[in-house]
Amino acid sequence: MTLIKSISGIRGTIGGVVADNLTPIDVVKFASAYGAWLKQQRDKDNYVVVVGRDARISGEMIQNLVMHTLVGMGIHVVDLGLSTTPTVEVAVPLEHADGGIILTASHNPKQWNALKLLNAKGEFLSAEDGKQILELSESASLSFNDVDSLGKITINQAYIDLHIDEILDLPLVNKKAIEAAKFKVVVDGVNSTGGIAVPLLLERLGVHAVKLYCEPNGHFPHNPEPLKEHLGDLSEKVVKEHADFGIVVDPDVDRLAFMDEKGEMFGEEY
Repeated sequence: MTLIKSISGIRGTIGGVVADNLTPIDVVKFASAYGAWLKQQRDKDNYVVVVGRDARISGEMIQNLVMHTLVGMGIHVVDLGLSTTPTVEVAVPLEHADGGIILTASHNPKQWNALKLLNAKGEFLSAEDGKQILELSESASLSFNDVDSLGKITINQAYIDLHIDEILDLPLVNKKAIEAAKFKVVVDGVNSTGGIAVPLLLERLGVHAVKLYCEPNGHFPHNPEPLKEHLGDLSEKVVKEHADFGIVVDPDVDRLAFMDEKGEMFGEEY
C-alpha cells in the first residue's frame, strides 16, 4: 500500500488498487473533497482554483482528472500547465483565486505523484484545514453541479515568466551586477519543469546557462533528490564547461543545491 494521506495532500504510486495506490478514483475523491472544503470557506457565486504540475509522466492524466472534477463542482480552473511549486504559490494571489493545487511528488521517483493543496494566500493548508479535507474525502455526500452551472477552464501558461518578473523586481536582485559578472552556469533540471524555469531566470539575468537534463519529459535521468551522490553528471559537466557553478533542482523546483567550479557541493549551511 503506497497511498499516503496527510494534512498537506495525498500522494502515492500510480496504478494498482483503489485506496491502496494513487488511482483515478482516489484523485477524483480527493479533488472533490478539496472543492467541497473551498465552498465551505465562503459563500460566493464563483470559485477559482489554480492548477499546475511538474513534468511527471502521469502529470497530464492527474491534472485532467483534478481540473474536470473541479469543473463538475462548478469551480473555475486556471490551468498553468507545466509549472513549479513556487510559481503556483505566486499565481494563486495574483489570480485572486480561492486556492491552488500543485501536482507533484517532489523528489520521489517517477512512479509517484501527489496533490499538494494551497489556500487563498497561496500557502499550504493548516493542520485543521487539512484534517477537514481528509474527513470530506471519506464522505459519501459530496455534491456536484448541474449542467448549467459547471465551471470553466482557462489556460494561462505565462506564469513562469510572470514569476520571473516578480523575482527581478525584488530590491535585493542586482541584475546589472549579475550581468556584468558574465557567469556561466550549468543547470540540471532533472528533465522536469526546472529545466524550463531556471534557464529562463538565468538568461533574464544575463547569465549563460548550460542545460543538462532540461527536457521536461518526466524521465528522470538520476534519483531526483538533489544530493551529492546523485549528481556525478552535473559535477563532470561543470568542470568540463569551465562553469562558474552548477545548479540542480528537484522536479517541482522547491528545492535546489549548488555546486562550485570544481564540481563540489556547497554545504547546506553556506
